[in-house]
Amino acid sequence: MSLPVEYITLTRRIYDSEGFPPYRWAQSADAVPLTPLSKPLAKTRVALVASGGIYRAGHVAFHFHDDTSLRLIPKDVPEGELRTAHFAYDQTDARADPNCVFPIDPLRKLEREGFIGELAPLALTFMGGIYSARRVRESLAPRILRQLHDMRAEAVLLVPV
Repeated sequence: MSLPVEYITLTRRIYDSEGFPPYRWAQSADAVPLTPLSKPLAKTRVALVASGGIYRAGHVAFHFHDDTSLRLIPKDVPEGELRTAHFAYDQTDARADPNCVFPIDPLRKLEREGFIGELAPLALTFMGGIYSARRVRESLAPRILRQLHDMRAEAVLLVPV
């Protein structure tokens, strides 16, 4: 049996090693505006949004702290074309099996089995570990929302790293 990862301790250690001040977890006074599904999941278009730094071979890799760029990955991407670049976690497992941070194969299976109505045509990926909550709120999040709206996504699976 493996021991649980002490994420808060690990995050503080990483920030300290990078020369940053102690990490302050982002907080919001506003309630999260979750909306219940208006129809069964089996008739819903689901999008994948993941922060594990996954990109497709041929794309530019994520490469610096506070990188707020976004990668669009087609839902039919061959697993062998998936890559990862991220400074804030050990990528060994993600490089061996990208599905552990970007569960595209399980979602494709759920689509084939009719558990979800449809997987959105593009998955959205970015590199988590963005130090500026303001940049996420003002730059990255609106771009993600626009893409989700343009794809007519009705539900989103968020996969944080």
